[in-house]
Amino acid sequence: MQAGPGNWKLGFTMSLTTAVLWGLLPIALKVALTGMDAVTITWWRFAVSMAGLGAFLAWRGQLPRLAGAGRTGWVLLAVALAMLLANYVLYLVALDHTTPSVAQVVIQLAPLLLLLGGVFVFKERFAPSQWLGFAVLAVGLLLFFNRRLPELLRPAEGLGLGVLLMIVAAVAWAVYGLLQKQLLRRFSARQVLWLLYAGATIALLPFSAPMLVRGLDGLQLGMLGFCCANTLVAYGAFGEALHHWDVSRVSAVLSTAPLVTITAMWAIERMGLGLVPPEGLNALSTVGALAVVAGSMVSALAARR
Repeated sequence: MQAGPGNWKLGFTMSLTTAVLWGLLPIALKVALTGMDAVTITWWRFAVSMAGLGAFLAWRGQLPRLAGAGRTGWVLLAVALAMLLANYVLYLVALDHTTPSVAQVVIQLAPLLLLLGGVFVFKERFAPSQWLGFAVLAVGLLLFFNRRLPELLRPAEGLGLGVLLMIVAAVAWAVYGLLQKQLLRRFSARQVLWLLYAGATIALLPFSAPMLVRGLDGLQLGMLGFCCANTLVAYGAFGEALHHWDVSRVSAVLSTAPLVTITAMWAIERMGLGLVPPEGLNALSTVGALAVVAGSMVSALAARR
């Protein structure tokens, strides 16, 4: 799929901005989890995004008109909402059992699962080079967990539970992506996001405790604020990147997010900031992470054919 005419340099810059923001996100979320539960953090992220994007759409006169959605549209919205909620909440719950780098590496399965979903749902072609990318990613995951493979065999606790939940979160995101493709026939991408943000804010309110924000210290509050702004800014940059650059190239740049996370975790440990517990990755784990990124990039770029 090709983007419309645009500035490729701006497309690259916006893609890289999104990758950096998504790479830093699990670290900020890990800190926020020390003072607030997963559901409440997710509620705040959706509420702030709903308000920010809603104000922008209102200013542009582009708030969605629901009258023309039809019964099918409402069903698609409801299921997409359920999948997006599952992705956001399960990601945080999984992060509570793992580390930021583990979370960012495993969630790389999500775009590949979306590509596979396109093969089965929309009868899209999955090129041999994309299968190669998928294989490289799988080998990369094994290398990344080289010292902790026995823990993955215990999916009821610790790292094994976190990775299992992260895989489910990736599946939920892929299903959401497939549903969003259908919803784009009725609404713009921004309108779909706003409807889902609004629905999620309402759906999570009975299960969240927004006033917990009063008990956060300065660091926790700052990290929560970063997470909320991250949702708006990262998706805004992502949308701008797609406007100026090919989808496949944007996806390839976004695949580098795990490297941002690993680098940031290394810097935090070296500087002794103590924001999050050290991960203790060995050289083979780093090679595995690079293989995961390479596999994701190959699969994304091969989709151009």
